[in-house]
Amino acid sequence: MLPNKKPEWLVPAGLLLLSAIPVAAGSARVAELAGGARVTADNARFFAMPLPVVLHIFGASIFCVLGAFQFVPALRRRRPRWHRVAGRLLVPCGLVAALSGLWMTLGYELPPGDGDLLMVFRLLFGTAMAGSIVLATVAIRRRDVRRHRVWMTRGYAIGLGAGTQVLTHVPWALLVGVPGEVTRAMLMAAGWVINLVVAEWALRRRPRAAVINPQMRSLLP
Repeated sequence: MLPNKKPEWLVPAGLLLLSAIPVAAGSARVAELAGGARVTADNARFFAMPLPVVLHIFGASIFCVLGAFQFVPALRRRRPRWHRVAGRLLVPCGLVAALSGLWMTLGYELPPGDGDLLMVFRLLFGTAMAGSIVLATVAIRRRDVRRHRVWMTRGYAIGLGAGTQVLTHVPWALLVGVPGEVTRAMLMAAGWVINLVVAEWALRRRPRAAVINPQMRSLLP
């Protein structure tokens, strides 16, 4: 049994590692707002309207960290109740993260370095994330476990985009320098696209027929 357990935990370990930088950055932002840091051109919009960014940070952090453990098959099989309870928390947190992201995109002034193209990408992927979570919820209410897993995986992949965007930006910054507006937008989009491509690849590697555990009835009543 031990040889089979280790690979199962490699995936959530990687997802947690990918979440670490954006979660740490979000925590620093909340501390900055709570501590009354000096207002600058970079953070003025957050001090002027802190609610959406605080909601986004808390929602996205819980969604990414707790969601990583939903990808452990042994945990789903042996603790189906835990999987359902965690799912009831993940759905609202994911929706809060997506909708607050859309709120910030439309409500905040564009900061230096951003542009209209990045705004379009944020609206597109934020809407796709919210839509994926809604479709996943509808599917599990219908007892369609396979479709629920597919859509929730896609929503999680988009939600984890901030972690991958660090990986797309750092090499460019080291090799080329600070990206311009269009390049930055493409690097941000690349983070979301990479995650979705990996998610689709992982989904297609698994058997299409879902075996439903009678104990795992649903994530929601």
